[in-house]
Amino acid sequence: MVPSTAAMLLPLPILPVVAVQTPLTGCRVAFTTPPVYATRLARLLHLRAAAPVPIPTVAVEPTTRTIAALRHFFSPESLDCFSSLLFTSRTGITAVDLALADAPTPLIDSDEPFIVSALGRDVDLLDEIGLIHKLCRNPNRIRVLTPEVASPSGLVEAIGEGFGRRALCPVPDVIDLDEPSVVPDFLKGLEARGWAPVRVSAYETRWAGLGCVDKLMRGKYGDLDAIVFTSTAEVEGLVKGLKVLGWTWGALRERWPDMVVAAHGPVTAEGAEKFGVVVDVVSSSFSSFDGVLDALARRWAGSSSRE
Repeated sequence: MVPSTAAMLLPLPILPVVAVQTPLTGCRVAFTTPPVYATRLARLLHLRAAAPVPIPTVAVEPTTRTIAALRHFFSPESLDCFSSLLFTSRTGITAVDLALADAPTPLIDSDEPFIVSALGRDVDLLDEIGLIHKLCRNPNRIRVLTPEVASPSGLVEAIGEGFGRRALCPVPDVIDLDEPSVVPDFLKGLEARGWAPVRVSAYETRWAGLGCVDKLMRGKYGDLDAIVFTSTAEVEGLVKGLKVLGWTWGALRERWPDMVVAAHGPVTAEGAEKFGVVVDVVSSSFSSFDGVLDALARRWAGSSSRE
């Protein structure tokens, strides 16, 4: 079953702070991560004794339409025309798993090696859902590739020369937002390395809607010590939400002048600045959300206050 939009947008509870001293202890950290990923970030904040404040500004989910589009590619006649399946997100993996439900194994048992790639901790999901066995009855045919740098550009570097081979790329269909340059640049990078990438819309990324920052701006969550962005789309979603309420990013910064702005990786930081959002802290390790929280911890280490 494809998850409903309403279910994906349910707000996360603000968890009580645990009794552990860390540089993030007592900090109110907002994050604009979509609900499908927000639980993991909230849990990591809780473990560091911070107060998570989820304000999702985008929704990310497979839909009936995107699953139908994927199924076209996951038949024995179709998938064996490709040499690789390249995931750039956890949601892409989930979408392919949904497309494979009740379907025959698409890859034949014996043929040339087939590459499946995932970024950072997303590779763990391949094992958790048994995706490799769902793709091929002979798992030895599959080569799982995890780039050292957990980014689409890192994947391009790690995969090597394509020599004209086809790569299936399950990526988002971006709705009501400007498409960030990440996916187009990824596809261009593959082409430059001799691959023939085929883009398929595996899920939707769209603005969370008119009221996505309403509670925040009405003061329900109190003052913020930091805000974390994990994608460029989230930044645009926040800026759009502020505009609906008659606010700007500059006005928000005036309201919380000491709030630290953190980005999950340099790609997100660069994208944020295109929307006028200057980032204070950028994670250098972005295989998991721990990287951006480590960056915040370093910022606050040794400080007894947020003043």
